[in-house]
Amino acid sequence: MGLNDIETSTEPRDVVRRQYLASAAGNLEALRATLAPDVEWTEMEGFPLAGTYRTPEGVTSNVMERLGADWTGWTAHDDTYVVEGENVVVLARYTAVNKATGKPIDVRVAHHFTVRGGLIVRFEQFVDTALVRDAMA
Repeated sequence: MGLNDIETSTEPRDVVRRQYLASAAGNLEALRATLAPDVEWTEMEGFPLAGTYRTPEGVTSNVMERLGADWTGWTAHDDTYVVEGENVVVLARYTAVNKATGKPIDVRVAHHFTVRGGLIVRFEQFVDTALVRDAMA
């Protein structure tokens, strides 16, 4: 499948992949385009941005823009996809350097997406929050 197919596909895996590509490129408009208007995006308790955010604008302003403000080169590397129907689980890792401390992270994560009608309707993050907090201290 070529990149153009991924850009238009409504298959759950492709929608999620578009979200990672947009995030890595810093293209928040393209990222918002992968999210349903009533999206529920949950950052894990203990994570610096813990909470559930709604609306595409709410997600990008409360998560991606804040990560960009606090970290240099924040990237979610999407390594492995497990797809079952509308559920997409991605085994990934975060890499970045904290701007305040200069400390790097390289931490494994799991992301669970629910995709309906070609849009992400739910997201839940699983991460070793202590490793992220340690880099901030």
